[in-house]
Amino acid sequence: MSTAPIQDGVQRCDLPIEGMTCAACAARIEKRLAKQPGVSSASVNYATKVATVKFDPGAIDARALAKVVDDLGYSAGVPEAAPPVQPSAGPPSHALHTGELGPAQEAPSSPLDPTPVDTRAGTPPQAAAHGHGHSSATDAETRRLLINLIIGAAFALPVFIIAMSHGRLESLVGPPLSEWSHWIQLALTTPVLFWSGRRFFRAAWMGLLHLSFNMDTLVALGTGSAYVYSLTATIWPEFFETGSHDHTQHAGVPVYYEAAAVIIVLILLGRFLESRATSRTGAAIARLISLQPRTARVLIEGREVDVSIESVRVGDAVLVRPGEKIPVDAKVQSGRSSVDESMLTGESMPVDKSEGSLVYAATMNTTGSLRLVATKVGADTVLQQIVRLVREAQGSKAPIARLADRVSSVFVPIVLGIAAVTFIVWWLVSPGETRLSMSLTAALSVLIIACPCALGLATPSAIMVGTGRGAEMGILIKGGEALETAHRVTTVVLDKTGTITEGKPTLTDIVAAPGVEKHDLLRLAAGAERHSEHPLAAAIVSAARAQSITLAEPASFLAIVGQGVEATIEGRRVLVGTQSLLHSRGVPISQTDRAAEISAQGRTTLHVSIDGSEAGLLVVADRMKPTSKQAVVRLRAMGLQVVMLTGDNRATARAIAAELGIDDVHAEVLPGDKSEHVAGLQRQGHVVAMAGDGINDAPALARADIGMAIGTGTDVAIEAADITLMRGDLCGVADAIALSRATMRTIRRNLFWAFAYNVVGIPIAAGVLFPLTGWLLSPIIASAAMAMSSVSVVTSSLRLRTARLASAAGTRSSP
Repeated sequence: MSTAPIQDGVQRCDLPIEGMTCAACAARIEKRLAKQPGVSSASVNYATKVATVKFDPGAIDARALAKVVDDLGYSAGVPEAAPPVQPSAGPPSHALHTGELGPAQEAPSSPLDPTPVDTRAGTPPQAAAHGHGHSSATDAETRRLLINLIIGAAFALPVFIIAMSHGRLESLVGPPLSEWSHWIQLALTTPVLFWSGRRFFRAAWMGLLHLSFNMDTLVALGTGSAYVYSLTATIWPEFFETGSHDHTQHAGVPVYYEAAAVIIVLILLGRFLESRATSRTGAAIARLISLQPRTARVLIEGREVDVSIESVRVGDAVLVRPGEKIPVDAKVQSGRSSVDESMLTGESMPVDKSEGSLVYAATMNTTGSLRLVATKVGADTVLQQIVRLVREAQGSKAPIARLADRVSSVFVPIVLGIAAVTFIVWWLVSPGETRLSMSLTAALSVLIIACPCALGLATPSAIMVGTGRGAEMGILIKGGEALETAHRVTTVVLDKTGTITEGKPTLTDIVAAPGVEKHDLLRLAAGAERHSEHPLAAAIVSAARAQSITLAEPASFLAIVGQGVEATIEGRRVLVGTQSLLHSRGVPISQTDRAAEISAQGRTTLHVSIDGSEAGLLVVADRMKPTSKQAVVRLRAMGLQVVMLTGDNRATARAIAAELGIDDVHAEVLPGDKSEHVAGLQRQGHVVAMAGDGINDAPALARADIGMAIGTGTDVAIEAADITLMRGDLCGVADAIALSRATMRTIRRNLFWAFAYNVVGIPIAAGVLFPLTGWLLSPIIASAAMAMSSVSVVTSSLRLRTARLASAAGTRSSP
């Protein structure tokens, strides 16, 4: 139950709905909501029992939308407006985007006891706890169904035993059972229908008042007809007897109490199993929410105070010890540690953190203590944004669901018509003594076996499980449409910098001249570069520090624009830069050919001289991510064309493409031209997925059929993309496409069996096989088949949770 902020004059609202029993209910609510003034779109998900509405808040509000649902005979929850958040004492809002954070702000002085309750304004508790509402409501509904099922089964079992004995039990037991058998069955059946099964009759009545029909209409009409017929046969048996019957032997009039009672119990069993299985499809969100710590250790006036997570504000100083979860998104102020971020990114290796590093809520601090400055709290944390994205994706509809929605909207009236025709036909062709019983049996079976629920669950249940599985793998899919489109991708376009490569220069090789130690070469070069702001200088200094080399302070330092640096380190004159720099200082160079060979590989060489003599080469490159080659091999094995699109120079692009095995390379592409390259591929008939990380990739990501943003990239790229890969490596691209393919196979299988079940089951229930086999389907068997059809669809979707995706090159998923 939530209301999103207003964007471009449109507000988004999620309304949890109670009382929906089939896809026809969802279609009816969706249609009515979409007709309201100010509503731009409405989507009702039968699996999640949530209506997602986008509307103009100036024309209508959430309460009015909820009333529309209530007027249809259902119950809609109204989102609660969160209380306004008081201004934080932390840094200004721009610091959240620039990373510029000052010292932790002191909280207002207040008396604190040993276990204080912090009452400072912060993000409202609803933001963090938002995800629990739907799951608790589902659990409560599952418990109610279980209670109704147990009580109904306890009463229905004796009725079933009496009926299935076909008089033998009455003869064996004798009076009063033999004389009062129908009355005993009536007494046992009545609470089954009107207590355990009251939900069906109440919903059917509400639908009748609003001239709408749904699954409950079929159940109530079928079981109600059997009950009324049996009740009449019990009270007034003469009504059903013909002149050939002995009017004193009323026991000969058949009754169908067992059909009515057992049908209710079996449908309750199906609803219970369906409810329990459906709740498991949303387990991914519940697991994500459960990762959030409940408290945080905040430094207030020099004291460590444990406060509720809702009380933490931007700018607070937060302390995290080894083995504790990080409570909020924050920046490391002091300390060093490794943080396990697998719960967010799917990456199993801990990530080293030190001063200035960013850490995220719900990740696990492993080795050292950290002092943090909170940067994002409550609903603004990465964890809560992931929860929101997954919830929105699970509530969305894939285009493939439209056929099932159209069928569901007319399903019940068609079934009612088929049942009426079945009754009339059997009445006309049956012998007089069995006319009523055979007509009633066939019509009742048609009403009971028909199941629009399986159609309604086929798509959303698979999307819920698929998007949840993706979230656990570090793949955030923004909606059902993106999930469906991804399986049709034929071409994957990859940006180079930051997507295939690390996105920053790294020292890859040291080529020392004869008589020079590599350690000394790196130590002196890094000392000379330590005050340079050039990215290549930063790569050299970072490499030296990674080897724990102590850098001396230069006695003199001169940065020469476009050439390099000149410095005096430990009394020695050091030059680091281009060949022209060394030539200008009269230093002879003997490794020109080696430098040219390295440059041809797309790497950068820095020449180093010490005291006027050539000391060696430092090779710097934007290193390829360790998983990039594996990812490209997997993509090609999946039958996909792989294209590299980069603004880098041709030599570098071709060198990396050759190493990856990519044949189609477009280099020196301007940012504005990337989207045109994507459009060109689309005009050739390709379905294009684009993976990128930078602001310059955003137009191409938006233009592609599927945009995939690397999670380590910019917010602009992530916003423009359909899928976000939290791990930051290209294996996520292959995983996302494999997951989409597995999900779509599941949806198609679900829809096939849901349609096939109804197409085959309804004619059999109507008795088309009777002339050939003499067999007429029992309503009890029909009800069991109907109950299991919905359960089988949800169970099929749940297999996605453990389906084997393409885990290595050349393997395929097989859910």
